Amino acid sequence: MKTKITLLIAFLSISITTMFAQNEQDLETLSIFSELAKSKNYNAAYTPWMELRNRNPKFNKAIFVYGERILKYKIDNTEGDEKVGFINDMLKLWEERKAIFPNVTPTGAYSAKACQLEYDHRKILNKTKETLYTSYDLAYTSDAKTFTNPKSLYTYFSLMVDLYDENVKTAQQLFSKYDDISEKIEFEVKNYTNKRNAYLDEEGQVKEISQKEARKLKSYDSYLKAYDKIAGSIDTKLGARANCENLIPLYGRDFEEFKNDGVWLQRAMNRMYAKECNDDPLFVKIVEQKNALEPNADTAFYLGILKDKAGKSSEALNYYNQAVELESDSFEKSKILYKIATNFKKKGRYGQARTYYMKVSKSQSKYGESTFSYCSYVCQKRQ
Repeated sequence: MKTKITLLIAFLSISITTMFAQNEQDLETLSIFSELAKSKNYNAAYTPWMELRNRNPKFNKAIFVYGERILKYKIDNTEGDEKVGFINDMLKLWEERKAIFPNVTPTGAYSAKACQLEYDHRKILNKTKETLYTSYDLAYTSDAKTFTNPKSLYTYFSLMVDLYDENVKTAQQLFSKYDDISEKIEFEVKNYTNKRNAYLDEEGQVKEISQKEARKLKSYDSYLKAYDKIAGSIDTKLGARANCENLIPLYGRDFEEFKNDGVWLQRAMNRMYAKECNDDPLFVKIVEQKNALEPNADTAFYLGILKDKAGKSSEALNYYNQAVELESDSFEKSKILYKIATNFKKKGRYGQARTYYMKVSKSQSKYGESTFSYCSYVCQKRQ
């Protein structure tokens, strides 16, 4: 019995000693390549990094953080088959990270990165637009919540437009995807605007905040600028494909099929208004149907537009104010106010435009900066 206990103790002692020696070796290797990577000496960092990655990939998340930087450098500074090898290894690295550290490797975010990498090197990888779009679509539909990268969202939609131009995708698929991506961008803009507004006082000025909070605020501003730029680029890419000549026949054809679908009606009236198709009887038909099915702030606003066109200004104003009252979300309310103000501006009713632009500016929304320039413009017109 004593012999067995002695052997067990000896075995455990050897195991613990081996484990500590292994940990020491791993720590040393980690220290070597991380310091080299921090100093941007990626070529020198590559060998010890690969050594630890192959030996003990679960040892530390830094293997994947620094590994991404190292491989990015290798991709940017190689050509031909060697570059392809590093691209494929980056894709493999992200898969390994997802398997080992799933809680800090969101599917949508990393799938988007993988898709973008393949798109950026599509020629050398011999990737077709259809194959790339399929990958983006799978990434987005699998985890849209963390698929937030502005560049990837634009690329995803850009591929849809290209496939539509090549008659691979239908007009309905194109416009549905446009609405998907536009709504996603609006959601993210709202998300980052609310985060940003948490650091502002009642006057819209930045409060006293820590350095850490200041970095967060800078990040939020950066995202908002990127989304604003991408939203414009998406509209430019869509271009005349979504003009009234295309929208009216499409929505007219599909109305009976989708007249009880609130999402379809909402998107159709939003798209027709955005493209200034609101003079067509179909716009009236869609707005009235949406109002009968699911009245909301948007339908009240569009009913105001219709009353305005009929010369019933007081009724129109009642609908505009109803639209504002129906919207409880401060960000969405600012969007309604902005649309009302802009509509008044287009009609040359600068006094009313100014009133609503000022309401927007007080809401501390993403429209703040442009609102002040519009206010300046309409004030001058009013004089």
